[in-house]
Amino acid sequence: MDQNLLSRLYGGFLGMNVGIRLGAPVEPGIWTVERIERTYGDIRGYIKEYKHFAADDDANGPVFFLRALDDTGGQEPTPGSVSEAYLNYTREGIGMFWWGGLGVSTEHTAYLNLLSGIPAPQSGSIRQNGRTVAEQIGGQIFIDTWGLVAAGDPARAARYARAAASVSHDGEALNGAAFIAACIALAFVETDIERIVDKALRHIPAGSAYRAVVEAVRAYRQTHPEAAWRDCRQMLEDEWGYDKYPGVCHIIPNAGVCALALLYGAGDFSRTIEIATMCGWDTDCNAGNVGTIAGALGGIEAIPEHYRRPINDELVLSSVSGYLNILDVPGYIWYLAMWYYRLRGEPVPEEVQRHLHPGEIDFDFSLPGSTHGLCVSDPCLLRGGHKENAYEVMWNRLNRGQQATVHLKTFYRRSDFSDERYKPVFSPIACPGQRARIECAMEKWNGESVCLTPFVRDGITGRLCLLTPQILRDEGEYAFDFLLPSVESGVISEVGLHLEGNSPRITYDAGRLLIRSLRIFGKAEYTLRLGMMPEEFMSILPFSHNHGAWRVEAGKLQVLALGHAEAMTGNYYMRDLSVSAAVCARNGTSHLLSLRVQGTRRGYYAGFDGQGRAAILRRLGGRLERLASADFAWELDREYEFCFTACGEELTLCIDGREVVCARDGALRHGMAGYALCGDGRAEFGDMTIKEL
Repeated sequence: MDQNLLSRLYGGFLGMNVGIRLGAPVEPGIWTVERIERTYGDIRGYIKEYKHFAADDDANGPVFFLRALDDTGGQEPTPGSVSEAYLNYTREGIGMFWWGGLGVSTEHTAYLNLLSGIPAPQSGSIRQNGRTVAEQIGGQIFIDTWGLVAAGDPARAARYARAAASVSHDGEALNGAAFIAACIALAFVETDIERIVDKALRHIPAGSAYRAVVEAVRAYRQTHPEAAWRDCRQMLEDEWGYDKYPGVCHIIPNAGVCALALLYGAGDFSRTIEIATMCGWDTDCNAGNVGTIAGALGGIEAIPEHYRRPINDELVLSSVSGYLNILDVPGYIWYLAMWYYRLRGEPVPEEVQRHLHPGEIDFDFSLPGSTHGLCVSDPCLLRGGHKENAYEVMWNRLNRGQQATVHLKTFYRRSDFSDERYKPVFSPIACPGQRARIECAMEKWNGESVCLTPFVRDGITGRLCLLTPQILRDEGEYAFDFLLPSVESGVISEVGLHLEGNSPRITYDAGRLLIRSLRIFGKAEYTLRLGMMPEEFMSILPFSHNHGAWRVEAGKLQVLALGHAEAMTGNYYMRDLSVSAAVCARNGTSHLLSLRVQGTRRGYYAGFDGQGRAAILRRLGGRLERLASADFAWELDREYEFCFTACGEELTLCIDGREVVCARDGALRHGMAGYALCGDGRAEFGDMTIKEL
């Protein structure tokens, strides 16, 4: 296994997110380059602290458009396959790209085009949308991962990026996509940033404005060797500024900033993203793009601790799938490595394969500095961080009875964030019924013993559920195996170890725990208590909604729909399962449970489908098809107990304990569960029980 490849993939992807986080507080609006300088001076670190950095479109796009590879079985990306990802992972009207509207936000415009039946790449073309819309900055800010999976091959990276960007952009924006992706790919095989820029320019046409602005920056730096980067930035303002280009955020001025930051940053990761941020204009986009390039160039070791630690290897997103919106960065690096080998037509190394466990948590801290999002509840009592290929938890002067936890966040609430960005939704990545195993080693420096107790936290009530404690008196290797218990709401937000000082005769405990691995696996079984669920980020926890008006009333989840409306939750990779809930139709003729839902365009549905009929339906590519149906004389305002089961290719709907309709289909093998209406109407749904088989 090429460790250099892993380091550069890690550095590139994490570098992108560090850049986004650094630049986000001063992105366009009031923040001119002059105001940034007056307010923050010479930026040398994050200018704003967050509890957890909220979802950002600059991170959403690179993650979810790459899923076109999963959805096509690894076929080379095309405008068509990427456009399907656009539609499938985006909630309409909320989340990923919903700002600006038709003719203002390029991604918003492209989405509406696709939804109305205009195919890609026409959906993003100048002919369809006009040059002002088509040449905005989004052409280059969502393509980072195409450069990463095409590491070392700039031509392929540029080709992938152009295909993906053409769904929403055209003209100079496609040149930006090709240039940035080529730079990223070249960063894996070149050592000099000027050579990277020079070679990347070969993938965009001579005579283009994009090439001209990059060449203008290079020429200024060569002819004014004593000038500071701010002088070059003034040249961009004078000759290539926003006043020269229409629209909200044109790609050309920002292309100049990216070139400036790369060349004046001279390959140094920190200085590159700092300059991009201090230049103003689209700060989070530019710092994110150059962060990917500089991060891939230097590898993960090039990202200093003060930039790395606050990220803590966790990333939240805002797609339609709450499960996929909780992203473990090191786990994603193994995923990118898999696609690197597969796209080259090479066998995927065993080391990569053993780290790929879709639907499970499997952390081993083998990547340099990795934390996988683990954290401690009280940094005064416990210090946490990567050490010796493990997550180190150190305690010093821990008195008897003092308590703290080391844990993994498995679900997020609005209170976990300092701001509102892109309305993320979350489904727990660990659920009751699964098993957890934590392997660790303890060193005892002072004291007699400590008490370690596995625990989970109820994500709605906040209550801690402590399991069987262990008193650790001796140094050595330990393992904690435990079943994730049922919690009152059905939602688990933390899994970890509760630590308590336990020395009665000695003044304090001191020592450390090296967590070598954390696994959460197995089949979940739990019930979501709807009456306990609040509304946050415009969704009822822990569901994401696409269309419809949803609210909890009298302990039921009520929905009013005009056309299709859906609420989905659960592990995106659930395979065989049953989902059960009470269903009461108030009006309309379509009232359904769902399973194996893979976004807004793929899933199975079962329930009332027309007056006097029950059916099992399949949605593929947005097209709804009835697989099987049966007569069933259902009534409005009467509650029925639905149980919808998928086992292999067998799909079964039971109503009030009686099998009503069954079908056989193998198109969809995994997915989320939920509630749905496929037509105008109103319904009430009771508590949902999900049981993996």
